[in-house]
Amino acid sequence: MIHLSLNNEPVQVEADTLLSEALNAWGYGDAKIAVAINGEFVPRTQYTIQPLHDGDQLDVVKPVGGG
Repeated sequence: MIHLSLNNEPVQVEADTLLSEALNAWGYGDAKIAVAINGEFVPRTQYTIQPLHDGDQLDVVKPVGGG
């Protein structure tokens, strides 16, 4: 298991977990979201190849509509 921070909350995932797998497990599925790992934006095209590492800090945000 590796330990991560998801929106400042501690979480654990299996070693060798990809970002897309973790997002699905956390209930984000196909939601319109933006993800940063350790402060760096991750393009959606990279979700299926982006591995997660012990100690990573993930920020997941959903766009807010309004005016």
